[in-house]
Amino acid sequence: QVQLVESGGGLVQAGGSLRLSCAASGLPFGSYTIAWFRHPPGMEREFVALITWSSGSTDYADAVKGRFTISRNNAKNTVYLQMNSLKPEDTAIYYCAAKAYVLTTRPRDYDYWGQGTQVTVSS
Repeated sequence: QVQLVESGGGLVQAGGSLRLSCAASGLPFGSYTIAWFRHPPGMEREFVALITWSSGSTDYADAVKGRFTISRNNAKNTVYLQMNSLKPEDTAIYYCAAKAYVLTTRPRDYDYWGQGTQVTVSS
């Protein structure tokens, strides 16, 4: 059974940092892409960053390039999202998701989702 569990969200002031974690289990990791999405209040869910488990290739949304870094720890089956220089517009529920074989930034393509973790950035 596939399970994705996010943690690390919270309240932070603008300019601060947070690190989100996504602990994954039940996946054949070599063939999966793990992505972070976010759902801001009153807006559509949007792509943030992704990493391929096998090669570690990454991709980022323009809005977070240079501020966020996605990484993985193979031994812990965990993907991280380091978020620096946070802005109020980064406020959202952040989700990690998994997709087999395909590298994609579209939420509807992802097969498995975590429950989400709230990130709130105050001005």
